[in-house]
Amino acid sequence: MQGVILPGQRNVEIREFAVPEPGHGQVLIQMKASSICGSDLRAIYREHLGTGPEAYQGVIAGHEPCGKIVATGPDCKRFKVGDRVIVYHIGGCGVCNDCREGYMISCTSPLRAAYGWQRDGGHADYLLAEEDVCVALPDSLSYVDGALVSCGFGTVYEALTRAGVSGLDRAFLVGMGPVGMAAGLLARAMGAHEIIGVDVSETRLDIAEDAGCIDHAVHSDGALEQLLDITGGYGAEVSVECSGSGSGRALAIAAARRWGRVILVGEGPDLDDVDVSHAIIHKQLTIFGSWVTSTKHMEDLVERLAVWGLNPERIVTHTFSLQEAAEAYRTADAGESGKVCIVMS
Repeated sequence: MQGVILPGQRNVEIREFAVPEPGHGQVLIQMKASSICGSDLRAIYREHLGTGPEAYQGVIAGHEPCGKIVATGPDCKRFKVGDRVIVYHIGGCGVCNDCREGYMISCTSPLRAAYGWQRDGGHADYLLAEEDVCVALPDSLSYVDGALVSCGFGTVYEALTRAGVSGLDRAFLVGMGPVGMAAGLLARAMGAHEIIGVDVSETRLDIAEDAGCIDHAVHSDGALEQLLDITGGYGAEVSVECSGSGSGRALAIAAARRWGRVILVGEGPDLDDVDVSHAIIHKQLTIFGSWVTSTKHMEDLVERLAVWGLNPERIVTHTFSLQEAAEAYRTADAGESGKVCIVMS
């Protein structure tokens, strides 16, 4: 089989591998779709981070996989050959409290391994996965829909659920890349009555508007003033920061109305020039830091997507074959597209 390796410095290699055989409690998945995440671009495609949960081990890339089971190992308990599945992209130790809650993302055991980071991922013809990280894909969702659920949409659903987004809320989205677009679609489905998005890229704002992710597009220059004008001077009940920039986080906090909620989703170390007393404490804000999701909430999400008739594939602007992976990564890295997905025949 063929698989994609990311050696760093914006290089992509396609190599030949043996088709793996499933062991105890494992399934072999014929890959159908494997989308590209901003974390892959930041921490693997452009460079290699050598420590912690982002330590890339030179494995097959891709942590947003979806496909069809073609073989099962001994003692698989739920899934069988022919089942369509999404793969939650981290395998944990399985016995710590976080793993038992379904949050393998937070597992701190040395046994923790993320697909596409420390173990082979989905940019290949086949993927070997643990049965306990597989989530059933409803018939109403495509394989591309499922790939988008496995990280981006799942991450956003977790954040919006924790913040209790409802019809009482306006949502202000900072960063209209694929995560911001997912936030707009899900916030609307959860009842938010007005959705405002900001980005430095006019192209991404146009994509988000055309896909129905936002009601108002705000350019980053003078964004706070534009938001206050739209909201009658109040600000947004919920701000969702998806850009990962320090200035974006500061804007999300400034844009939240008194007693509002701020959700920090975009990865990154900085929070620029925030007067904590004035901007957070005196405004009575609640701030959520939200990292990925759980297997339970992924199961909840795919059920709700089917009920809502919402297909995440709506935000995909480019698809490529496995052999075109280098072009797929170049397109995603340019930052002027919606979601980019590698699709297998």
